[in-house]
Amino acid sequence: MSRLPALAITTDERHGVTVAARDLATAAEAATGLGLAVAAGVLLGEHPPERAHLHFTDRLWAGSPEAAAALVERIAARTALTVTLHDVPQASDGPRNRPRRTACYARVAGAARGVVVNSRHEAAHLTEAGIVPRVLGVVPLPVTPAPRTVRTAANSPDLAVLGFFYPGKGHAEVVDALPAGAHLTVLGSASAGHEADLLAFVEHARARGITVGVTGYVPEKDLVERCRAVAVPVVAHRHFSASGSLATWIAAGRRPLVVDGRYPREMAELRPGTVRLVAPARLAEALAEALADPASTWLAADAVTRPHLDDTAAAYLRWWTGDIAW
Repeated sequence: MSRLPALAITTDERHGVTVAARDLATAAEAATGLGLAVAAGVLLGEHPPERAHLHFTDRLWAGSPEAAAALVERIAARTALTVTLHDVPQASDGPRNRPRRTACYARVAGAARGVVVNSRHEAAHLTEAGIVPRVLGVVPLPVTPAPRTVRTAANSPDLAVLGFFYPGKGHAEVVDALPAGAHLTVLGSASAGHEADLLAFVEHARARGITVGVTGYVPEKDLVERCRAVAVPVVAHRHFSASGSLATWIAAGRRPLVVDGRYPREMAELRPGTVRLVAPARLAEALAEALADPASTWLAADAVTRPHLDDTAAAYLRWWTGDIAW
């Protein structure tokens, strides 16, 4: 186990990538008995670790893709580095941002001894972008099932989309598929820089006769309860990378409606019985069916929720000790 890296934890405790890094570090420490977690700032301190692993999305590390890539290159010049890439660049970034983010991720991958992505879908995105890491691992995002409780009726007959709001997350598609009089809950807050987009979305929904409730940031201790309180959970991204929101719905015992695509099909294969795939053209029909039968949006007893967090930690430990040339 001496070849294991220090596991860097970023400072934004509300960010899903920070949560993923922290959870992995906790599970890896439990499996090995070693103290592996370090604050991300240590990587640029006077005494950086010999080896390190960090979780990367450009917006978490710097104010621009170029600055984020340069920062990781500085770290990689000081310590042997492996990286988990999150929010892999794709079409939803738009014609201005996608080339910049693709160049950023190519630089990060080039600086690292090895790269992990969270799905075969993301690995395909890297290949399509011409990004070829020295070593590439695929480790799915974990599900950490909350204790099962007696199923209770939803507090209101609403639908909910979980996670940060930003254009392309699926909120607009859900609203456009709902009849007047419906209610949608945004379980989360606007992603940084998209506050005006959220206000415009709420006005668009109101013009269609649909009310929208925005919870703002939901503390982790309250998240499962909020996920269990809604009638119908929906995941309707137009462009998936990997989805922590989907894993959270499943962890809460829900079987969300998920708009079909390459990543949703991969997750349905990985975890049978945990999602209901819906063709985009059938979204309105599927939402109406789920509202009429909310029981269909809960996991059955035979649903497969693994891999869990301990499985994820074991996969990383095998990768660090077996695949990486430190």
